[in-house]
Amino acid sequence: MTTFIQPTADHPSLQSHEAHAVRETTAFARDVVAPGAAERDSVEKGQLDWETVRAGHALGLTRMAMPRELGGLGLGELGVCLVLEELAAADPGMALVFGATGLFQTPLLISGDTALQEKYLPAFLGDDPVLACNAVAEERNGTDLVLPQKAPYAQDMTVARRTDDGYLLTGTKKYITNAPVATYATVMANLEGSPGSTGLTCFVVELEQEGVTRGTVHDKVGYRTAPAGELVLDGARVPLGHVIGDEHGGWDLNEAVGNLTRVTCAAVATGIARHALERAMAWGRERHQGGRPLYEHQMSARKYADMAARVSASRALYLDAALKADNSLPTPAYEPAVAKLVADRAAIDNADAAMALIGAQAFQREDGMDRVLRDAYGPRIYEGSPEALALVITGELFDAVLQ
Repeated sequence: MTTFIQPTADHPSLQSHEAHAVRETTAFARDVVAPGAAERDSVEKGQLDWETVRAGHALGLTRMAMPRELGGLGLGELGVCLVLEELAAADPGMALVFGATGLFQTPLLISGDTALQEKYLPAFLGDDPVLACNAVAEERNGTDLVLPQKAPYAQDMTVARRTDDGYLLTGTKKYITNAPVATYATVMANLEGSPGSTGLTCFVVELEQEGVTRGTVHDKVGYRTAPAGELVLDGARVPLGHVIGDEHGGWDLNEAVGNLTRVTCAAVATGIARHALERAMAWGRERHQGGRPLYEHQMSARKYADMAARVSASRALYLDAALKADNSLPTPAYEPAVAKLVADRAAIDNADAAMALIGAQAFQREDGMDRVLRDAYGPRIYEGSPEALALVITGELFDAVLQ
């Protein structure tokens, strides 16, 4: 495959250990992840390919952003994004398995809470993989959990009731990646007595305890490699020291984590768009019509050019957002939202174009393009729909004008 389609491990902003991690992941994605993607897509809901996860864990993919002095790979946002694009080009669901585990670690890392870091991060250093999740989403509360101006309107929120020695959490978290297989979760809950979700607070919750039940396992359209489901909390006990940040500090923390995660989601979407392009290119070289390869026909050439432009544009935007996230405090909101908005659309449009170029063959289940098309719609939903992103982007634009 021509080098311009793949991201490079030689990006000038990568440190040597980060470049090494990207190169190792490229080989792992190509040789280990990609060959099993179709099989993982077809298994019963909630199943996980622990063998492949174990191989990725051995490379450090369950501790990508953890500092090297704590035993992690020490990747910045740029390095994590390049790794996730490689995984997503092979199987986006596998990118989610590792990414969701990193999403549990992110609040611990950015909070600077050394006590919680020392207690929970070593679990990801052992010989066997430990997975985790970040539980924010709820069935009725979309943007009422991510836009502060909508917080008073949240309904049936997971509630944290203060006790003498900690908190009792009650409620249901839904659509949570890794929920059926995770050991730990960071959980956003609303302090009892605060309207809607205005008392949003982040807690570390051990899932193997009384008061925590794994609820419904979701039968997802795409991303089937990554199990997702409900976490049902019924008086789950959380010690006082397991609050990340402060009470009512969930809004600022959720915003910071969300801005980072939108960049990684854009990288995953770029990987999907790139995979669709690669599939269409392989077909275009072999398929002949009118005595010429398909890609030499003008109408087909336009489709290929548009697909390539979308991959390049999406990558450029997420790389720019990642560099700003690595070098700015607080993490910017505008660049991650723009990167995700464009990359989400690129994944869908490239999957659609590949289906059109490959034609009848792509419409057969055994071809596997249906998986690419289904996976392409995942990034649009995770970490903010286009409409939610539009509110963030326009808010940033008009705030800048009015200042």
